[in-house]
Amino acid sequence: MVNDNELSRTRNRRETLSRIQFGDINEMNLFSYVNTEFKFGKWLINPGLRLDYIKFGYTDFLQQNYQRQTTTQSTLSPKLNILYNPQNNLQFYVKSGLGFHSNDSRVVLQQTTKEILPSAFGTDIGAIYKPNSKLVLNAALWSLFSEQEFVYVGDEGIVEPSGKTKRYGADLGIRYQARDWLYLNTDVTYAYARTVSEDEFIPLAVPFTWTFGANTEFKSGWYAGLQSKFIADRPANEDNSITAEGYFVTDINLGYQINKFDIMLSVANVFNVDWNETQFATTSQLANETTPVTEIHFTPGTPFFAKVGVTYKF
Repeated sequence: MVNDNELSRTRNRRETLSRIQFGDINEMNLFSYVNTEFKFGKWLINPGLRLDYIKFGYTDFLQQNYQRQTTTQSTLSPKLNILYNPQNNLQFYVKSGLGFHSNDSRVVLQQTTKEILPSAFGTDIGAIYKPNSKLVLNAALWSLFSEQEFVYVGDEGIVEPSGKTKRYGADLGIRYQARDWLYLNTDVTYAYARTVSEDEFIPLAVPFTWTFGANTEFKSGWYAGLQSKFIADRPANEDNSITAEGYFVTDINLGYQINKFDIMLSVANVFNVDWNETQFATTSQLANETTPVTEIHFTPGTPFFAKVGVTYKF
């Protein structure tokens, strides 16, 4: 439940000029899940079934004679996982299942959307390999088909249905213990995302990501860590004429544990790069502009920031 959910036009962020959306949102999800396993030598088959019941409620305070609107829907989601273990350090798998895209109460009730819980079908085909005690590799190909994509329209405070979508991708992960005191990990992902009917870009769907981490821990009590993340440029609208810029940010931490004390130094964005966190293609018009302009609106990412902390464990 979210009370007094509000989107308003303001002056100086304090004076309310007009309300666009204002009301109480109340959603409830009850579910149950059942599954079983069948083993045939090196094969394992794991079917499952999930039942969801969702109740959507919204009270619109902008209506003169407002009353609480509600609607409900139930859905069944079958799952099926198949695993094959040819040897102790190698596993192949196929994981698939039917799910759904939970919706926003306001789009369900105000726009009388028939597809309250549009289906989504996903499949993963992959492998996990551990060639030795210090190295773990995992790779997967995946696909996701959604019956309905939803886009949040910030200026209006609504969620709009935008049609069926398709996504395909590949993931690669590596975990390596280089020394007794040094742990390394990295993950790479690629995704292709388009609408089904028009084969257009899906706004803000990220095509490529990369993360890297290095962590150390010594018997003397010292420990340190480094985490880097890269997100590639991505389309901000359907024809990719506006781009949401990617970024590469690195954080580090250093600490020392002694008895029950933990002293830590944490540094965010150690190289102080300029990056944008939240980004949307939004139409706006400044006082000195003659016509509205559609461009990127963004929340600046955290600049270089350091903090020191002391923890005592009882």
